[in-house]
Amino acid sequence: MKMYEKLYEAWKRERESEELQPLSKDFYSRLADYIRRLMEESRMLDEKTLRGRLLLKERENVKWLAEDLVKARFNKIMEKISAGGAVSEGLLTIEESAFYSRVSPQTESYMDMLNRILQGKPPRLEEEEKSKMMLVRILKEIPAIVGADMKTYGPFKPEDVAALPRENAKVLIRQGMAEEIETS
Repeated sequence: MKMYEKLYEAWKRERESEELQPLSKDFYSRLADYIRRLMEESRMLDEKTLRGRLLLKERENVKWLAEDLVKARFNKIMEKISAGGAVSEGLLTIEESAFYSRVSPQTESYMDMLNRILQGKPPRLEEEEKSKMMLVRILKEIPAIVGADMKTYGPFKPEDVAALPRENAKVLIRQGMAEEIETS
């Protein structure tokens, strides 16, 4: 199947479903490579020829589909995070996984602040309430992640023990990729 067809099918599935649809881990890399090749090919063609006009239209369609697909997926990911739910890693591309690991803890912290306000309690940052780091045992292979503190952690293999920023550790625990190690 050509990349255009894969993009169109991914876009169509995403638009037809309320839930986030699976994409291959390298989908965006392959899409970027496809767009780069279209741009290179169109530079060599006269836009007045039929082939040149068709290629220009294909490029326009691909850019529109790609932008709409990425925005739809972004909105679904953010809605899930805001509702306190976890997004399955199997549904995310490599780039979306990195984004999710950074944004989810921040959004959770923000929602915790809102809940404190709604309970009539003064808002506090999570760091004020608890230690900034959490000790976890890794359950599944995890690529390197950028922590909430903007430091790189990992990559990890099952049974590794790691001290991670609390926000990141909570996300991994919620996704079933790690479990907290109780310390006394």
